[in-house]
Amino acid sequence: MSKEHLFIFDTTLRDGEQSPGATMSKAEKLRIAKALEKLRVDVIEAGFAIASQGDFEAVKGIAENVRESTICSLARALDADIDRAAEAIRPAERPRIHTFIATSPIHMKHKLMMAPDEVVEQAVRAVKRARNHVDDVEFSCEDAGRSELDFLCRIIEAAIDAGAGTINIPDTVGYAIPEQFGETISQIMNRVPNADKAVFSVHCHNDLGLAVANSLAAVKAGARQVECTINGLGERAGNASLEEIVMAVRTRQDLFEVDTRIDTRHIVPASRLVSTITGFPVQPNKAIVGANAFAHESGIHQDGVLKHRETYEIMQAQDVGWHTNSLVLGKHSGRNAFRTRLLELGIQFETETELNEAFTRFKALADLKHEIFDEDLQAIASDTRQKEEEGRYSLVCMQVSSETGVIPRASLTLMMDGREHKVEAEGSGPVDATFKAIESLVDSGCNLQLYSVNAITSGTDAQGEVTVRLERGGRIVNGVGADTDIIIASAKAYIEALNLITRGAVRRHPQGADV
Repeated sequence: MSKEHLFIFDTTLRDGEQSPGATMSKAEKLRIAKALEKLRVDVIEAGFAIASQGDFEAVKGIAENVRESTICSLARALDADIDRAAEAIRPAERPRIHTFIATSPIHMKHKLMMAPDEVVEQAVRAVKRARNHVDDVEFSCEDAGRSELDFLCRIIEAAIDAGAGTINIPDTVGYAIPEQFGETISQIMNRVPNADKAVFSVHCHNDLGLAVANSLAAVKAGARQVECTINGLGERAGNASLEEIVMAVRTRQDLFEVDTRIDTRHIVPASRLVSTITGFPVQPNKAIVGANAFAHESGIHQDGVLKHRETYEIMQAQDVGWHTNSLVLGKHSGRNAFRTRLLELGIQFETETELNEAFTRFKALADLKHEIFDEDLQAIASDTRQKEEEGRYSLVCMQVSSETGVIPRASLTLMMDGREHKVEAEGSGPVDATFKAIESLVDSGCNLQLYSVNAITSGTDAQGEVTVRLERGGRIVNGVGADTDIIIASAKAYIEALNLITRGAVRRHPQGADV
């Protein structure tokens, strides 16, 4: 018997970007969008177009360049939001507008300050306006997990009558429990008279660690679209993880009457790309994409796997992209081979200058490392784009001394506003001395919230990827730097974070403003 199609709606570029410090540039968003297209994601929520001019340009750029996935923009149930979203996605082959309004009593009373009748009226008006722009409209009941069932059925029926082809039931605050959430989906689909005219979707948050479980319970109850993100990235504790949803359905075909069209071989590369760009490392024990996901420490487990893989493995590592990216390039590789491999990874530079800069970095790295992996290439691409983007600060050179019994000292030459400055400082360690030297010049007033080091590949010659999270005035940014020298990578990450916080772009938050 043929399986029904489960639509995968990826919101890494919208909800994922709402993680503290996960702001991405237009070029970075396009790289991720191309990776999602390669994954064969059905719908890419490219952003919240009215949030800022940068968000609008990013959504539009993705709509112009991604042809195999539906491109969607979020919009509150407001005319200005909907019109802006429509303008951004106009170039898309398959455009969608995703409009929403809160439906829970607590949101309607305290955030919207609207009566239920007014909320229904505004939802209908928003869907109709969106349908004037595009044929594909999705409507969401924000905070559906805490909404009254009778009201949900009422507003959903009205939205479908107004032209919504997809109805999303989000567990906005991660309040639901799987059995209860599945029953809610079942009740809605049975009670709404015109339910057969729409695809039902779910968008679950992970505040109680149940986002994937709730999503799968909803699929069992009849939902045919799941909204998720790469690595489970998202606000607070994050969203349902795309890789976990896809592989749970794929692995347990004995239980699910659905399957996705996802090309699972690209899951691990997409995970690494998102991690590198956002500065959110994947924990080793993360399902599917964590470094330990297919590792076996126990002697009993090792013996069993060697005798018969299925004794302790329910999936093949190769099926999700592990071990498919062994050595691809070396120091004798030419420019054309370098460019070709980047294109295979979904990396394309806008100018020949950027490509030449990346190739120079590749050659320099190849002199230091015998083996160059795809992860190294991803880091080179990110590092090159950071350098090409205008920033107030940049690193020219540095020297750090660290000796037993001697206070570490860092001496740096920094470029600030086009002029070189030499700075020095001592610290409790070489990284502390480096950061203090930078601050002696910039005096940013930032608080260091996170310092994290992650080896990009295995081996002592691996590039180190450093994430620095800075906070100033309530604004949080992540800076990422990579180098075979951890101290240099640390300086790069700190400087990138400073440049990001200096730009200080103001963005609207989709849930943070009254409708």
